[in-house]
Amino acid sequence: MMKRALYLLLFILLTLATAQQASAQDETIVFTPQWTAQAQFAGYYVAEAKGFYQEAGVKVRIEHPSITQPSMSRLLNNECQATTLQLCQAMEVVDGGNPLVNILQTSMNNAMVIVSARDKNPLTQKGARVGIWSVGFGQLAICMSIKDHLDYQWVRFAQNVNLFVAGALDATLAMSYNEYYQLVQAGIKMSDKNVYRFCDHGYNVQEDGVYVTRDYYEKHKDQARRFAQASKKGWEWAAAHPEETLDIVMQYVEKNHIATNRVLQRLMLKEVLRLQVDRESKKREFRLRPDMVRRASQLMVENKMLKREVTYGELIDNGQ
Repeated sequence: MMKRALYLLLFILLTLATAQQASAQDETIVFTPQWTAQAQFAGYYVAEAKGFYQEAGVKVRIEHPSITQPSMSRLLNNECQATTLQLCQAMEVVDGGNPLVNILQTSMNNAMVIVSARDKNPLTQKGARVGIWSVGFGQLAICMSIKDHLDYQWVRFAQNVNLFVAGALDATLAMSYNEYYQLVQAGIKMSDKNVYRFCDHGYNVQEDGVYVTRDYYEKHKDQARRFAQASKKGWEWAAAHPEETLDIVMQYVEKNHIATNRVLQRLMLKEVLRLQVDRESKKREFRLRPDMVRRASQLMVENKMLKREVTYGELIDNGQ
């Protein structure tokens, strides 16, 4: 009888320990940015390095995506709890039947540009071979090409500007904080004539925000909100301490063996921080703008990139 009681007690203790371990794992937010380590995600690195997540009472582990495990795939397979997405990407995911919640918006302006070769105006190059990211991000460019009857031939590339520099493309899409500076470093001439900035031509749609699945959010609202607030604090600290932030970024870059340099990361950080300031209010607002959601949705529906309009209300916490 005594042995049975001891076995029962041992079983209960083991069960409780397993449950506590599972609970501890559930409490950890695995955050996967949409790309490899770089200054684009500086605020999150700062929040982890400076202990802001710990102060907020949330356990956070930053895990970058891989070629075989992109960030959105990780999110939908519950391999991470939060990721960064551009607004147009998030709308496509929601339209595809996977509800998401935007818990923090960092970008207030669009960073995409088209850079043409041989100092030509991108709007005069009908049928041009234009580089576009194989992982997405080019929704607004496709809309523009259709609307202006440019009939671009889209050529997919993975992550660099080699095709364009080698002369294999007539033009290429670039982010003003990333590929744009790679092209400058490669010696490509930039001017108002051969650089088309989407934000200046009616396409100023917000980009990066932090998203979680709605199912996760409904079950972990407090945790998600604390994670968002600590991340916001990380970005605010980064804006106030750019050089110290750059030190932190380079630690993540080196840890993840990313081929880049401090000069490029400094330029990226400066531009990312600039894009976080709203053009109208001149403030770093950290909010999704209903008018930009509406604009993006209308453009994508008109060009058959969405089956229906995705609304602002679908993307936020309705209890906010």
